Amino acid sequence: MGKELPVVPAPSSIDPKSGEEYIFTRVFCLRENSPPLKLLCDFLKSRNQQPILPEVEPDALEDWAWVQVSLGYNRDRKPIQVFCLRDRGTYKDALEQERAHFLDQLSFHDDVEAQLVREYVARARFLLTTRMVKNDITDEGYDFNGWVLQFYQENCDGIVQVDGQGFYSPSGELVVEFYEPTAE
Repeated sequence: MGKELPVVPAPSSIDPKSGEEYIFTRVFCLRENSPPLKLLCDFLKSRNQQPILPEVEPDALEDWAWVQVSLGYNRDRKPIQVFCLRDRGTYKDALEQERAHFLDQLSFHDDVEAQLVREYVARARFLLTTRMVKNDITDEGYDFNGWVLQFYQENCDGIVQVDGQGFYSPSGELVVEFYEPTAE
């Protein structure tokens, strides 16, 4: 996936406080726990990506229970925000809201692929979400984000969702297409 996944600008959300428009991508993962951030960083480096992290204690990168991190791909651009919502703990309600939203969206599709995606979403143990500032992200940032998604798809038995596009198979093929209405 990585560079093969067509993560392109799509309808996005607007933050009422900052006025910034965001693009969201997600990986619904069946694995019980999200790996420590160090493993993600090692994966990115192995793909010739250089993640820029905020100053954190080295032990924090080994923590399995992380919730949020900013990952930079270029010092002149805003970082990609990465969130991990689990099926237990403080943010369980947020995961359930996301799950309900996507199960509702998927209920309008009756093909085999949509059924498989529904099962994935319903059984997901955690959800990895990335948030990018629409007016600041570059092709380099989309590629970087694609590698983040690939890491979770491959290592956590995940299925990728891109807002405004739909769900992607592990081979990078769009298997369930849907567009959310944009605010006018």
